[in-house]
Amino acid sequence: MTKVIGLTGGIGSGKTTIANYFNKMGVPVYIADDAAKKVMQSESIIREIKTAFGESLFENNILNRAKLAAIVFNDSEKLAALNAIVHPAVKKDFESWLLEKKEYDYVMYEAAILFESGRYKDCDVIINVTAPEEVRIERVLKRDKTTKEQVLSRIKMQWNDEKRISNSNFVINNDNLKIAEEEVVKILKILDIKQNQS
Repeated sequence: MTKVIGLTGGIGSGKTTIANYFNKMGVPVYIADDAAKKVMQSESIIREIKTAFGESLFENNILNRAKLAAIVFNDSEKLAALNAIVHPAVKKDFESWLLEKKEYDYVMYEAAILFESGRYKDCDVIINVTAPEEVRIERVLKRDKTTKEQVLSRIKMQWNDEKRISNSNFVINNDNLKIAEEEVVKILKILDIKQNQS
């Protein structure tokens, strides 16, 4: 039976970089955020989002993700409403993906809100990625067209590092990329994951 490694961490902690290290070493990686973007383009999800949030978020039937983010990351009830629409679809998508990977001993499920969404319950091992808050903010400002205030409002909506760490099996500090990669190698050894699984 394929085991699932949950990979999480706050916005800007560098989860994708760590996920890429695992992938390079032979662990298939499922990026929940990419899957969410994909399922949000399906007709049924678009209909549900229109019902919950209104037509004004759409231009030519294309969702304006920035407008939606501005709404949900400032209102926990609206965020919960969006998650209730998107998460079941992502779960179904992941289950289909997992079936295709059954020859692997381990796969990785990467999600910023692994704990908040309850998906941690489906993981056999959980890794939390951390980085100093100022580093995280800087990374997000470089990556996204956003403001410091918007990044801070997203940070507030997520569990803090202390809470995530206390619920994780492993912690990778992603302040120094070389050290972070060494941590990945150590975890692979502890889990006895052979590099480049067939």
